[in-house]
Amino acid sequence: MSNKAYYQKQIVDLRAQMQREKDAMKRDNESYAQLIKSSSSPSTKASYRKSKIDKAEYHKRNIESIKLRIAQAQLNKAKASK
Repeated sequence: MSNKAYYQKQIVDLRAQMQREKDAMKRDNESYAQLIKSSSSPSTKASYRKSKIDKAEYHKRNIESIKLRIAQAQLNKAKASK
């Protein structure tokens, strides 16, 4: 397999990984929203809200990391084709 094909496959894999991360973020947000809605104690609600924010930040960091890896793979692919 040529370098160009390798980087193209890497880009495709990273995009799929990014989509999975976005789906996980959406699932977690929905899950925490349901927990917040169904909890009765104000302290429990506050705890769930904090957890929801922390988990969303975690997913955002992962997505940004994947975006950087995609950009790097695109640069490597462009260099490989020269």
